[in-house]
Amino acid sequence: MDTLLEAKNLMVFFENALALNDLSVEVKTGEIVAVLGSNSAGKTTLMNTLSGLIVDMKRKEDRRGGVRITIMGSLTFKGEEVLFLKPSERVKRGIVLSQERHPIFRDSDVLENLKIAGYLRPRSETRQRIEMVFTLFPVLHNLRKRRAGLLSGGEQQMLAIGIALVARPELLLMDEPLLGLSPMLQADLARAIKKIRDEDITILVTEQFARPIMPIIDRGYVVENGMLVFQGTRSELLENPEVKAAYLGV
Repeated sequence: MDTLLEAKNLMVFFENALALNDLSVEVKTGEIVAVLGSNSAGKTTLMNTLSGLIVDMKRKEDRRGGVRITIMGSLTFKGEEVLFLKPSERVKRGIVLSQERHPIFRDSDVLENLKIAGYLRPRSETRQRIEMVFTLFPVLHNLRKRRAGLLSGGEQQMLAIGIALVARPELLLMDEPLLGLSPMLQADLARAIKKIRDEDITILVTEQFARPIMPIIDRGYVVENGMLVFQGTRSELLENPEVKAAYLGV
């Protein structure tokens, strides 16, 4: 498999606080790769760095003289350096982030939210992607005329993932998609993630509690305090006693 995304020696500072410390990760085309870590381990900072949101944050802080953000290292996507590209430029190249508690248009219905996500794409393509989302998440099809703000937490998470999918990702970044969901919804969403990969979409997903996603991943990285502490295949993660204790509840 070809390397799709490669992050090398990423360093992110907020003033003098080190959020990512010499962190390197790699994602090959067609993989589902997990980044596991406790709260404040650096997972969201990593996703913001990969998606480009950190670049936007840095520009805003620089303009208003706020927190000094420093970004260092290398990030290549399909062999092209993208570390300082804007988020919109990365979306055009195929890097799309689905955030935990992703912002949705609460006063618009489900279908309108999905159509808005495809505004940069041809209408026929957007229609096809929306059909794919409804196939993945049949509950959203049933709720397509419901205002997004009236959806349950789990339904909003499905919609957030659907919005990201309509943007036609080649690499889908998912930041803690299972957080706060019931065990049944977590299992449903894990199955959906596997189906998303079947649509030729490569996936990098972060999670605190790994058990629901462990059956579907190919490889994983464990991050603590912004540093890589362990990496391996799914079986290597499952065989590591520290990983089992910290992230699998075993």
